[in-house]
Amino acid sequence: MICALGSAVCFGTASVLQAVAARAAAGPGSGAGVDPALLLRAVRQWRYMAGLALDGCGFVLQIIALRSLPIYAVGAALAASLAVTAVVAARLLHVRLSRTEWAAVGVVCAGLAMLGLASGGEGDRTGSTALRWWMLGIALGVLLIGAAAGRLPEKPRALVLGLGAGCGFGVVEVAVRLIDDISPSALVANPATYALLLGGGAAFLLLTSALQRGSVTTATAGMVIGETIGPALVGVVWLGDRTREGLGWLAVTGFAVAVAGALALTRFGEAPADTPGPAVPGAR
Repeated sequence: MICALGSAVCFGTASVLQAVAARAAAGPGSGAGVDPALLLRAVRQWRYMAGLALDGCGFVLQIIALRSLPIYAVGAALAASLAVTAVVAARLLHVRLSRTEWAAVGVVCAGLAMLGLASGGEGDRTGSTALRWWMLGIALGVLLIGAAAGRLPEKPRALVLGLGAGCGFGVVEVAVRLIDDISPSALVANPATYALLLGGGAAFLLLTSALQRGSVTTATAGMVIGETIGPALVGVVWLGDRTREGLGWLAVTGFAVAVAGALALTRFGEAPADTPGPAVPGAR
């Protein structure tokens, strides 16, 4: 659980840097949908690159956590990165948190504590070949979602981009568990390898677009839902994730509480245009 929480800290802090860079990289010709050129402009800024470095550290910690914890516990911890983002914004960017938002941070921590007490080890199933191909198909679907999002009005577009990004991150969570042999020949032959790379890349592309345009608060809510519920179900149903004996109710409660607290903090996915100096942080 320490690695999962460390991953959330890395992702939450990286959000502060990435949202500022994404907003600054927006050009007058930026479209409404997913804009690959936006990502290319963003990576030229040191803040975005520093955020990517933290994301890299968070990803390594996430992989370690997924090798010893159920997907539902890791997913809830990653959603808690919004609480980290809120605290970092309050301390470093002088963003004021209301009492309700501080309470939401406490709720997230309480939910994670319940999950930590109730979580068992990772499931003992390796997953079928069909599941590996399904993950690759979902990763391709995330790209199609991004391409179609540009035709939607602003509010549904933000939700679709967020859900798409969340599904992409969820594919990464599941794909890590489906890679049981890391020898070069096995990696090349495993569809989960390509699902991990494609899902992660597509998720970052959609998220970068969401940080720059539309209601990112809505997009962040969609992302939290997409990266927690689906992967948690896959872990329980197909990979054998379980709780400690007699503590299933506590795990379910902790998961719901942590995700609800994260959803209450989704405004920290958006950078208000009227904020002087550094912008308020964005999601992940």
